[in-house]
Amino acid sequence: MSLRRKLLLVALCTLALPIAGWFDVRQMESLLRDGQAQALVASAQVVARSLVVTRALPPAEGPGWYVQEAPTPITVDGYGDDWAPLTPWSQPFARRGQLLLAEDADGFYLHAQVADTHRTRADAEDANALLADHLILALGNAAGQRRYLLASAAPGPLQALPLDPPVPGLPDQLGARWQEDGSGYQVELRLPPQPALSRLGIGAYDAGSGGDRLVVESRPLHRYSPALSGELAQLVPAGVQARVLSPAGWLLARSGRLHGSSAAERDPGWFASLVYRSLLATRLDDANLWAQDVPRLDTREVEHARAGHAVSRWRHGEERGSVILAAAVPIERAGQVEGVLLLEQASRTVPLLANRALFGVLLTSFGVLLLAGGILLAFATRLSLRLARLRNAVERAQRNDGRLDGQLNPDRFPMIDAPDEIGDLARSFEKLFVAVGSYTDYLRTLASKLSHELNTPLAIVKSSLDNLEHALQQHAALPEPAKPYLERARDGVARLGALVRAMSESSRMERSIEAAEPEDVDLRDVVRGCADGYRPLIGTRRLDCRLPEAPLPLHGAPELIAQALDKLLDNALSFTPEHGWLRLSLRALDGGAEIELANQGPPLPAAMQGRLFDSLVSLRDKTTPGEAPHLGLGLYVVRLVAERHGGSVIARNLDDGSGVAFTLTLRGMPRHRLGG
Repeated sequence: MSLRRKLLLVALCTLALPIAGWFDVRQMESLLRDGQAQALVASAQVVARSLVVTRALPPAEGPGWYVQEAPTPITVDGYGDDWAPLTPWSQPFARRGQLLLAEDADGFYLHAQVADTHRTRADAEDANALLADHLILALGNAAGQRRYLLASAAPGPLQALPLDPPVPGLPDQLGARWQEDGSGYQVELRLPPQPALSRLGIGAYDAGSGGDRLVVESRPLHRYSPALSGELAQLVPAGVQARVLSPAGWLLARSGRLHGSSAAERDPGWFASLVYRSLLATRLDDANLWAQDVPRLDTREVEHARAGHAVSRWRHGEERGSVILAAAVPIERAGQVEGVLLLEQASRTVPLLANRALFGVLLTSFGVLLLAGGILLAFATRLSLRLARLRNAVERAQRNDGRLDGQLNPDRFPMIDAPDEIGDLARSFEKLFVAVGSYTDYLRTLASKLSHELNTPLAIVKSSLDNLEHALQQHAALPEPAKPYLERARDGVARLGALVRAMSESSRMERSIEAAEPEDVDLRDVVRGCADGYRPLIGTRRLDCRLPEAPLPLHGAPELIAQALDKLLDNALSFTPEHGWLRLSLRALDGGAEIELANQGPPLPAAMQGRLFDSLVSLRDKTTPGEAPHLGLGLYVVRLVAERHGGSVIARNLDDGSGVAFTLTLRGMPRHRLGG
């Protein structure tokens, strides 16, 4: 990974800023909501205590029957069509009965439905009416209670039979309608407006099941109270919807309505609403669209308040971008829950503040991120360019063999005046190249120095051996045991002399290769001429020469190329068996040429493939005493010629294992410009 990419990755770490800001905004939004929830719960508790102190809420007398407001006029016909809007809030009685109570300006209505598939029928006036299926209805007021028997042998109108003495304010005659089907029967009746009616009891007797024929469930009547609603409106803060519920959850009073945003609150838009709901408001319940105009509530906050706990709950609003806070507290008197006060407040303030804070944090964070990323990218680019200059200078300053090529003046090494760490590195490289240059020059001249220094000691040893042999022969014949030792000493001196001459020759070859003058030549002619000259020298071996059809020009020294091919051929002949083959081929490359000499023979050892072209390295068999040693300078000369032509030389084993191939790559020597 490049330096710029690494620093860009470091710059991406600043993404932690918007993430931390997002957590802070979420915490701020949570604190805002918690504070608003605590304030609304406190307001609800104050209102609840006020209702208890002012006795605006009548004392609870246990479970009661709820009388709903009739949304439409009701026709007393025994059918439940007119009661359809109120059916979801029917109240169970007996074992299989459902009761609906409603009132309007025209009267008080009752609709009872009993599931009974096995019927025993009788009219209310019959003597055995109590033995048949029937209803017992009990009406009560401040003066007392009176029961009525409702039974019919057939569908249609019926007249209820009073079972108790008359009670002031309660009717003597009670008409009703009876209807039935295969699932059971229904009873519907209407009473004149009864503001004094405070209790109602109802019971259903099933002749098939038995039981008490006169049992009733008598409960107080609960209904919506305009007076309590007016009292509640004076206590509740503005902009808050309040509802007072009975312990069973029936609506007793209501004040205010949930409304949309005011003129001061701006519509946040769909995107801001989506951001708020997705990233910030993670603890919101779904909107309760069904719970706005219902006679009974059984939401979770109401259930907690009925158990005596004050709770608050946030949910999504009905309008886009709004939230609703609901606070429910119990209305307690003498430690007993007599009702529930539910306050609800719709607001867009919290989402707007949270979104505004989040967008501000994100914009600031991304601005800082872009600025930091740009600065780091510019710094990384400048740093990369400086390092690239240093790298290029180092690559130009040295060759593959470690020698300095003179293209870089050590006194003008780049960035040595820089005061930072790169300047220190440049100065260290400068010192290193000065030391390497000095050591390389020492090694280049070492051979000539050694050869010069060794010539005199070798001459002294050789003349001493000759004088010793001559002195011994003057006195007597040379003893036979001494002859081998004398011959070995002379052979060693000869070998040392050959080594000294080879070292001198190596220095001269390097200087001659460096001093060679280039010219434009056609490599086909050079390679063809070498191949024609090699065939008489290879004996019984076979040489195959492969040349391209088109001319292959190159700016180089043809005598050096021929000398390199001579060295390669000499090396190949040492390993090619009699009647073996050699293959010399020339191929064009992009910007140069490639000459390959392959020969049949043993493969190269893997450990020696990278060292073949070093000086004084050879794979040929050791010479026997008296023979001139092989010094391993041939392939070293080939490498020098390749490097002088801007190329290289490699050795490899053939894929089929039949021999070895040496590939000489030439790019051409640089052209000299004439000074003006």
